[in-house]
Amino acid sequence: MTREYRYLDGIRDALTHQMATDDRVLTIGIDVGRPDGPYTVTKGLYAAFGGERVLDTPIAEMGFVGAAVGAAMAGARPMVELMYLDFIGSCLEPLLNQASKISYMSNGALSVPLVVRTQMGTGGSAAAQHSQNLEAMLAHIPGLKVVVPATPTDAYGLLTSAFADPGPVIYIENRSLYRFRSGERPDDGYAVPLGQARTVTSGDDVTLISYSRALHDCMTAVPQLQEDGIAVDLIDLRSIVPLDFEAVAESVRRTHRAVIVHDAVETFGVGAELTARISTELFDWLDAPVERVAAGYAPSPFAPSLERANLPNPERVRNAVRAACGLAAVEPAAA
Repeated sequence: MTREYRYLDGIRDALTHQMATDDRVLTIGIDVGRPDGPYTVTKGLYAAFGGERVLDTPIAEMGFVGAAVGAAMAGARPMVELMYLDFIGSCLEPLLNQASKISYMSNGALSVPLVVRTQMGTGGSAAAQHSQNLEAMLAHIPGLKVVVPATPTDAYGLLTSAFADPGPVIYIENRSLYRFRSGERPDDGYAVPLGQARTVTSGDDVTLISYSRALHDCMTAVPQLQEDGIAVDLIDLRSIVPLDFEAVAESVRRTHRAVIVHDAVETFGVGAELTARISTELFDWLDAPVERVAAGYAPSPFAPSLERANLPNPERVRNAVRAACGLAAVEPAAA
């Protein structure tokens, strides 16, 4: 452990370590080589490992994702970078019908040790075609794992575990976090198990569940809620599939209240799945309905003011937690 650390450093360092220690690992995607990658996440890989292992591709997502699925089945361990999660629509078939299914259909004789790195995130006026948070859509496909790191250390550790997994893992970054700094560089090979949630703060009044960028809104709201006399058990899911529901359940059994926060649209989202399971499996422990804070059911707007209005923020989180605890909303301060 040596220095304060950026989210993109965690991704780059974990990927570099994997390529240095396993010559089966390939990096494939648009601009990942000589241009140093979208958002410079793969900077330096081409110089270190050459064009045979760091492959710049045409703008042909169906082609290079399909090729990576085949390479994984043949014994390689490819990492595909999909520039925006929105572009999953251009290459879903090899993931939906091949990568996620082939182990089941071959009775385990074939595996697809594939990592698909991509980034999501509303903000920065990227508008409707470059701002979608589609993690729930991918989590709906049996056979895919879906990982959503929120911190630099977890960015490193979860990517390490994604490479160790025998099946396809969709590793979803949030571009608003790339230059977020926190903690120190992990040791080489540091791993965070997939499907293991993290308790960020401990409290007995309400369970607050989040992941990725929205977790930071929750962390901002927690001190405000402490001033309101509310002790928050804040849980970072870290992965959507596998889901650490037991961590959620243990917390809700203590607090008797739950609030779920994510940037994706509320309708049919991760929050909907968690709400259903909490309400069904933990009904006898609940003292209040489950609350959700999420984006509205609409394409992401271009205007920054409308983007901000559509996203979770600490004020919305605080008021949702207050509602779960039977308290009135706090009005925003006058400008």
